[in-house]
Amino acid sequence: MQCLGFLELNTVEEQRARWERKRSRTAKELVETEQKYLEQLDLVTTYFVTILKAKGTLQPAVREGIFGLLESIYCTSQILLLHLERGHLGLGLEGFCQKLELYGHYAENLEQAKKTLQEQVKKNKAFCRFKKLQESRPEFLGWQLEDLLPLPLQRLHHTIRSHENSMQLLRVQKLLKGQKTKVLTPERWYIQEGWLMVVPTKGEEVKRKMFFLFSDILVATKPCHPLHPLNSDKFSCQAIYPLSQCTVDKVFGHTQSQGGLLSLSFPHKTLLLMSSNQEDINNWYLNLTTAIR
Repeated sequence: MQCLGFLELNTVEEQRARWERKRSRTAKELVETEQKYLEQLDLVTTYFVTILKAKGTLQPAVREGIFGLLESIYCTSQILLLHLERGHLGLGLEGFCQKLELYGHYAENLEQAKKTLQEQVKKNKAFCRFKKLQESRPEFLGWQLEDLLPLPLQRLHHTIRSHENSMQLLRVQKLLKGQKTKVLTPERWYIQEGWLMVVPTKGEEVKRKMFFLFSDILVATKPCHPLHPLNSDKFSCQAIYPLSQCTVDKVFGHTQSQGGLLSLSFPHKTLLLMSSNQEDINNWYLNLTTAIR
């Protein structure tokens, strides 16, 4: 059967079931971290922005100078969470990226917002009392307003990285023929791809294959027939190698030689991968050892 490859002693169905459980668990973790982030933002919008608007403790221009577009960012994150809860990671991140301009403006104003906040704490006694009262609420868990204002930018870096990774996974998924090999899963990170020569352990000929390295698996493929009417630009999956029980050694290529040879050892198989490019083999060795760790 295509794409069975080396999956230790488990059946393909068992492996897929494990991946699905892991995917569900990671999707749940994504939702939980976004919920926690929104809870923290909600502290600012509910206990500061909304109440300050009603009380008039700060002049509108001063209030805007401190909080800026925080309410709009909060709404954007609510929409993202809604998509995550429904399992629509790609759709949620696509909509999120359309709102990146909000974060750009927020980032530009953040340092000035901190200065304005410090000035108001020093000279506006009513605001200073109000700030301390709100921060003493049990919901704040000891956080101060100064701790919460940078949260959108911290979350932005994480979300952008997730989006870029999702785009890579989607690209590779489209490169693979058929639907049996599931690359696009929330917990998986794309690392590297490229051509390597597979050296047989017996007297067979060396074969050139395209490999895709992810955080948990290494996928070996071969190009489909160039005259195929539908899949001429795609790759056919040959094997999936789980990295959980893999060790990698550099057989040769330690010095400035012409390329090198890597040995990937699994419980029931050894894979020998060769490249004539020294830098290429070094990158594969580094990324494989990092992924395995």
